[in-house]
Amino acid sequence: MSDLITSAFLALRNKFFDDAGSPIPFQLRDKQNTQDDPFDEFLATDVLAHLYGITCVKASGPLITPDMVLFRRTSHEDRDRADLQDELNNIVGIEVKKLERTAQGGVARASGLDYNTTPPCGRVRVYDAEDKAADIRGFYLFVCMEAAPNANEGFILTAMCLVDGNVLNEDFNLYLAITGERKKRIGLGTYGDGADRARPMLIFSNPLGVPQFDRIPTLIHPRADLTTSEPELELVYHLQRSIPNTEETRQFSCYRKRSDVPDNWQVTELVDPFPTPTRGTRTRPRGKFKLPFRL
Repeated sequence: MSDLITSAFLALRNKFFDDAGSPIPFQLRDKQNTQDDPFDEFLATDVLAHLYGITCVKASGPLITPDMVLFRRTSHEDRDRADLQDELNNIVGIEVKKLERTAQGGVARASGLDYNTTPPCGRVRVYDAEDKAADIRGFYLFVCMEAAPNANEGFILTAMCLVDGNVLNEDFNLYLAITGERKKRIGLGTYGDGADRARPMLIFSNPLGVPQFDRIPTLIHPRADLTTSEPELELVYHLQRSIPNTEETRQFSCYRKRSDVPDNWQVTELVDPFPTPTRGTRTRPRGKFKLPFRL
């Protein structure tokens, strides 16, 4: 039996790319407002909803993370909640990140992607029907979505990577600290009707900024032996991330559908491949409005 995330990857690969690996156009309904997300809805109701024996539940509204949860209806029942947080067979969350391409053809925000108010993490918190918290494994789907060559065909994906959240961050305490309640400043301004929501805006790595993950659908998974149980997949890279100021590393495995891998492919190691800009601790000031004349 495939784990949930492997089943999801193969379904996504086969929906959005043909046998030769070329993008398949798809249609989306019109976007209704700023927070409305037709693509997430399409994934949950038209793609992942058809996984055999697996249920996909979409977030009940905007600004909720993860965007959707996959689970096997009976496998998580009567289980200790602590056991679910490391399971890939029973229940997992998926957050979707959509990107565009620059005028030069590369993926936008290659060296750092906005995650808004929620840091990425390999463990995410959800709540059951009785509003009791459950911590489950978190994965992230990165896609580059573009208009199809023929305008009437809708959209295509030119890059897709389904990623273990631990590749991006495994600090669950950070996740909880930022997603929990914060104090905001109120009573601001001359008339006391202003407020500062004290919302963090977070930037973390963008896997599609790695050239090896662009253009060809890739699954980044914690298991190094996935091909023993998944004959449709082939290992293409070992991925290593180093933890700063220590000698510790984390290891992940990168897979593709077997038909997307050349016959003479040699597995290689990617060591800290994510591009990261030099960052300082100070924020940038607001842009200056410059008049076209001297005062």
